[in-house]
Amino acid sequence: MKVIICGAGQVGWQIARHLASEQNDVTVVDNNPELVRRATDTLDVQGIAGFASYPDVLDRAGARDADMVIAATYSDEVNMVTCQVAHSVFGVTRKIARLRAQSYLEAIYRDLYKRDHMPIDVVISPEREVAEAALQRIYAPSTFDTESFLDGKVRLLGIQLDEDCPVLDTPLRQLTDLFSTLRAVVVGVRREERLFAPEAGDQLFAGDQIYVTAYRGDVERTLSIFGKPGRKQERVVIVGAGNVGLAVAKALEKSETRIRARVIEQNRARAELAADALERTIVLNGDGMDAEVLAEASIDRADAVICVTDDDKVNLLAAVRAKTAGCKMTIALINDPTMASLMSPLDIDAYINPRATTVSSILRHIRHGRVRGVYSIGDAEAEIIEAQVLSTSPISGKAVREIDFPEGALLGAILRDEEVIKPQGGTRIHEGDYVVIFAMAADVPEVERLLQVSIDFF
Repeated sequence: MKVIICGAGQVGWQIARHLASEQNDVTVVDNNPELVRRATDTLDVQGIAGFASYPDVLDRAGARDADMVIAATYSDEVNMVTCQVAHSVFGVTRKIARLRAQSYLEAIYRDLYKRDHMPIDVVISPEREVAEAALQRIYAPSTFDTESFLDGKVRLLGIQLDEDCPVLDTPLRQLTDLFSTLRAVVVGVRREERLFAPEAGDQLFAGDQIYVTAYRGDVERTLSIFGKPGRKQERVVIVGAGNVGLAVAKALEKSETRIRARVIEQNRARAELAADALERTIVLNGDGMDAEVLAEASIDRADAVICVTDDDKVNLLAAVRAKTAGCKMTIALINDPTMASLMSPLDIDAYINPRATTVSSILRHIRHGRVRGVYSIGDAEAEIIEAQVLSTSPISGKAVREIDFPEGALLGAILRDEEVIKPQGGTRIHEGDYVVIFAMAADVPEVERLLQVSIDFF
């Protein structure tokens, strides 16, 4: 597949890395020659320096025979015009644009992106993706990472194992025997900074971070088994009233779980806008790192604080200050993935990486075949892939033990006729089944081959 990626920033670079590693023909376009040089020096891609929306620049990038254009520059308007030029001048069949401004995303303007107007096939909103990730953390407070698959019937749970975890030193094979009715599978383990797909004989140790796929009806039981009993969230404090903070507050107001929220925003004008946009949420104008402001927000009685300002350091420090003041759970927005290592020493419970959520969202619309969902784990180290099994797939009709999965891949769940099935050695996969698979980055191409991936899907 030939893909043009417009924008060589963090998101564009990550997408290029994924696609280039899977032997796609990738060209990166950016008006910053240094970013283009970084991409071509570190990845197997071609680079063009210039404005992505210029027809001659897209022509030099190979738009005449491109299968897809991904517009992920820092400018919404450049991304929109790039898609228009790619469609009108070069007839590119698939166009994805990242748009930040919320005005472009209002439901009343949804007709704007039809082919007769602004021909964008998929619109990605980083702020909405991050807001959704923050809400997922609130609804699963005992986890450091979570995502939904198979129409919400299966949840991915990232669980930090503590010393009091009741199943430490127990082989995974024995866990299956002990909890035979539990529809949950440990698909990934991070130990001493190394992420891997575990084998049946592997044990779990204190300090491990594990990724578990669990049927939604078994989530609470799964968390309890791994020493993380569920707790109800009733009071939430949001630090930062930008697009993300405002989206989270609005979603909490509409939530059926009756979660009460308070918002802290340092910028007065932004605080006033937030107060006007929210109905039942109290908005405080002040510094989220100020002890008095946190006290006014009743941080000591809060079940969770979500720090989503545009400054990583402020988010980290505000989370630390809130935890010190008595808040039960802290979540921080971190753009720089290298800062994620500070989470444990600073006693921060969970973090959200906007880059990872945006990359996952874009990848979801890039994959070939019947892939319905992709979620990126860590710093693009692994992926959770949701896909439908095709009739010609090498895995169709085979028992799980007969399938030659790569070493870094594990089958986490199967959906058949609206029923979630826990995969075991003798479980046979049928045509039309939906599967959830954990795969290390290097093994993704082989997993896609097993799913009978074909560019004909486009």
